[in-house]
Amino acid sequence: MKEGLRQAMAWLHTWTGLIFGWLLFAIFLTGTLSYFKEEVSHWMQPEVRRHALDAQASLRLAQQYLEHNGAHSSTWMIRLPSERDAGLTVGWRDPEGGRRGFVRKTLDAQTGQPVEARDSRGGEFFYRFHFELQMPYPWGRWLSTLCAFIMLLGLVTGIITHKKIFKEFFTFRPGKGQRTWLDGHNAIGVLVLPFHLMISYSSLVLFMYLVMPASIMASYGSSSGYFNDLFGRDDPPQVVNVATPLVPLASLYAKVQTQAPGAHMGFIQVQNAGDRNARVTFTQSSADSVPYRRSANWTFDGATGELLSQGAPESGAMMTAFSFAGLHMGNYAGPWLRWLYFAFGLAGTAVIGTGLVMWLGKRQLKHAKAQRLPGELRLVEVLNIASMSGLVVAVAGYFWANRLLPVTLPGRADWEINTFFMIWLAALAHAVLRPGRKAWGEQLAVGAAAFALLPALNALSTGQGLNASVPAGDWAMAGFDLTALACGVFLAWAASRMLRPAKPASQRAAKAAKVSPAMVEVK
Repeated sequence: MKEGLRQAMAWLHTWTGLIFGWLLFAIFLTGTLSYFKEEVSHWMQPEVRRHALDAQASLRLAQQYLEHNGAHSSTWMIRLPSERDAGLTVGWRDPEGGRRGFVRKTLDAQTGQPVEARDSRGGEFFYRFHFELQMPYPWGRWLSTLCAFIMLLGLVTGIITHKKIFKEFFTFRPGKGQRTWLDGHNAIGVLVLPFHLMISYSSLVLFMYLVMPASIMASYGSSSGYFNDLFGRDDPPQVVNVATPLVPLASLYAKVQTQAPGAHMGFIQVQNAGDRNARVTFTQSSADSVPYRRSANWTFDGATGELLSQGAPESGAMMTAFSFAGLHMGNYAGPWLRWLYFAFGLAGTAVIGTGLVMWLGKRQLKHAKAQRLPGELRLVEVLNIASMSGLVVAVAGYFWANRLLPVTLPGRADWEINTFFMIWLAALAHAVLRPGRKAWGEQLAVGAAAFALLPALNALSTGQGLNASVPAGDWAMAGFDLTALACGVFLAWAASRMLRPAKPASQRAAKAAKVSPAMVEVK
């Protein structure tokens, strides 16, 4: 009975992994890149310079700019610079002013002047892609949530299938073909198993409202009422049309610091600025704690500066759900913990990739002496190449497009994304036209060159290469260049392995069977 269960779980693990593996690889890789989305955005908008952080000075500059440019608006939004985000961001609602009636500007945190930064989605593209898959709402979120469930299912079935899973963690046999891939798959999977379980399960918690909405609809009738209650959102105050100066926002920030010393503000919302019924709400940054805390916001009377209310406290169930969300997002993580998130995310990507390679490699051995693979195996081979090495090349192409496209190009941010998908499609076509091993090697070689040359491209196009960013202490810019260089070196090593002449089919089959080539010939 136990053996039957294990075999059933092995079948489920194998086939769900294959069917969803290509999409899961893309979700994991782009999600891993999202842990540094602010740093990626900084690299992709080099015009936004870093300055020493001074929250009160930034608030004075933001208020001054908004009073001159957004005085007609009923709502202002301010996002202060942080250690990860260099820009002072302001926005205001204007039915005639931009997308969805919202105008957004990035100011220099030292001068308060608008920064004419190149139009780019930056790291936000990877973040959105990993749970929306560039699909209309809600279809992309539905599909990514299904993939999260499949990943969780794959982890559980993998644990059941490998009864000696922890023993196998300490076993790695290099140069043994399929055995090496399996050892690596098992070792990496066990090493980061708790992280992967957390990521997969928390993904389901994040979108539970979307996939299981019955109780919400029964209680609230719509998701908007549920979220208003969950996050403690109040109806906007009514305008009384009595002109009253807005109190200095810097003074309100000082009052918040007396309530929560050392707290960082995620964003500030101002409603009815210049009216007697103005309201100012400060919300603490998600970087200050693991869970989101609706209690960590403070609402002031914008005319008098009086503290009107603080966010409602969270229940135990809310804190549990918000903690899962916070663990998944990783906003609370400092630099070293964020790098650990990044490494574990890459490990998850590697587990998926090695699983896809093993599935195909095991079946290729049965056709080692054939002139060509059966059509279904060739299809899997092409999808493996395009979904893994092709995606890596597309990511590099996205960064190259950021530096090479004209800064004044209309719809520039969309063209960066279009470049990403065009390169990915070209990688698919290349995988169709070239033999499997050569396609792997050539795409990995292109990716290696593209990543390794990014620091030089950055230096030539912006003057903010390593020779400038390291002395200036801009470690976000320098860290991106150094990571790209390291990625290029790794891909070059992988390409060199794939471009070596393949061993004869008889030797590969013999190695897999753990017998000599002569014995294979006899058989």
